[in-house]
Amino acid sequence: MMWGWNDAGWAGWSLMSLMMLIFWGGLAAIVVWLIRQPQRSGGDSKPSAISMLEERFARGEIDEEEFHKRRDTLRQASGRK
Repeated sequence: MMWGWNDAGWAGWSLMSLMMLIFWGGLAAIVVWLIRQPQRSGGDSKPSAISMLEERFARGEIDEEEFHKRRDTLRQASGRK
């Protein structure tokens, strides 16, 4: 049984091969696109300057005095805009 493809000849096989390449290529493109998408956390993609400052303070990179000084500077700068 040939299921109706016995008269298709080389054109039928070429069409089937092309459709198979389109299917697998499209599937691979979707997988690559999904992997390369940035993780969405529900917020902005870039952290704010104050949140970065808070992280540095939490890690102990800066002391409390430096934290308050820089935070106040950032708040003043954003108030001018």
